[in-house]
Amino acid sequence: MAYAAGGGKRLRGFLVLESARLSGVAEARALWPAAAIEAVHAYSLVHDDLPCMDDDDMRRGQPTVHLKWDEATAVLAGDALQSAAFEMVLREECHPDAAVRADLALTLARAAGAHGMVRGQALDIAAEAAETPLGLAEVEALQAGKTGALFGWAAEAGARLARGDVTPFTAYAAALGLAFQIADDLLDVEGDAAAAGKRLRKDAEAGKATFVSLLGVDGARARANELAERACDAVAPFGDDAATLQALARFIISRET
Repeated sequence: MAYAAGGGKRLRGFLVLESARLSGVAEARALWPAAAIEAVHAYSLVHDDLPCMDDDDMRRGQPTVHLKWDEATAVLAGDALQSAAFEMVLREECHPDAAVRADLALTLARAAGAHGMVRGQALDIAAEAAETPLGLAEVEALQAGKTGALFGWAAEAGARLARGDVTPFTAYAAALGLAFQIADDLLDVEGDAAAAGKRLRKDAEAGKATFVSLLGVDGARARANELAERACDAVAPFGDDAATLQALARFIISRET
């Protein structure tokens, strides 16, 4: 579990901490949902890398869990990480009010499960077997679940801890999640595998419809820039306090890993 959760950019956990800061929530409380979303993300990667899914051999610059150990260990480690995430948001240290903790757990279940990430992954697998490639709207809907749902929960978590308005964070995350995926698609075409820490060019090899295959490199980059600016606008009402989230949106589309 520790091996699987190590490394990475910690973007989702960072989103929790920033939204909590903007919502006036103490970091000591925000660390629990921040760790929880990283645990869910790590579990999803462990399972995504399995031979029955994407069959990847490298993740975050090291062998995937099923290669480091075996497939059964990878499945169990992923399962345990998912359970640990819900334990974290349901601990009293996360929030003294059980209703707030229950709200975090319920919304995390929706974001991670059949209404969110798992649905997106299922659509992705189905698309690989489909005779007709997906269109742009279908790819956006798929990625809104596969990638965007966890970004959305992470961005809203701080406001949920504060019992505040999640609206600006929801809008921010919706744009950020798509921008992140477009950047991933661009990296798959133009990136360096050593820097990325994972196998690249696999989407083209599989014949998958991506933002790059549908929009072209220049079109995809322009769309990512547009989405990053939309994310920045969503949190602009916070004034200078939003500078870090705005910098994150711009980093998302210029990263090399």
